[in-house]
Amino acid sequence: MHRMIFAALITLFLQSPAALAAATGETVTYDIDGQAYEGYYVSPADNAPLVLLIHDWDGLTDYEVKRAHMLADMGYAVFAADLFGAGVRPTEVKDKRQHTGELYKDRAKMRALMNGALDTAAARGADTGNAVAMGYCFGGAAVLELARSGLDLKGFATFHGGLKTPDGQDYSKTRGEILVMHGSADTAITMDQFAALTNTLEQAGVKHQMVTYSGAPHAFTVIGSPRYREDADRKSWMLFGEFLKEKLR
Repeated sequence: MHRMIFAALITLFLQSPAALAAATGETVTYDIDGQAYEGYYVSPADNAPLVLLIHDWDGLTDYEVKRAHMLADMGYAVFAADLFGAGVRPTEVKDKRQHTGELYKDRAKMRALMNGALDTAAARGADTGNAVAMGYCFGGAAVLELARSGLDLKGFATFHGGLKTPDGQDYSKTRGEILVMHGSADTAITMDQFAALTNTLEQAGVKHQMVTYSGAPHAFTVIGSPRYREDADRKSWMLFGEFLKEKLR
């Protein structure tokens, strides 16, 4: 049954972005500190629980839009934030490293951009008091940054995200449960980093779930890429769905 449900979700995932956008979603242009950003908002109903979705190092693309619609079909409002700026969707590795590197060096800006995205979602009627943040790869690292900031969300979830804790930071202010879904064959983000974060969260008394998927490399959820692993994607998505049901009213 789980495989049949997931197959249906993947069918939705492969529909054209235009068809999906025509259903309930919309591109949202917003301003933070004088710079324009372009997010995406979809909601199945008024006052639906909110998921703040943070993109990977490609910027906000069709991938995040399609995942947003998968979540909307599950009953959640989704604001897919833009952390790079309107029109900034890098395709070259050097450019992706530049944009993510700038934010890794300016953690205050990274936090401000995510808080600004939440403010924008709230202005569109989203229930930011009943919300979970989730992210992919770079977005996963950003979500952990949000968790360390002490923002009062119900939970923070990462899919194959960066796990290192920056110097001078800790999880003493973290208020929501953390869910980490990680591929044990990931060579970019090692199991040593996974174990170190586990120890850090345990010592800080932060409620957490740390889950690994055998044979799954970095970016194992990216459908259509050579790194995609259907089994790990299906299992991590189902686990995330359970996490949302538990955390959001």
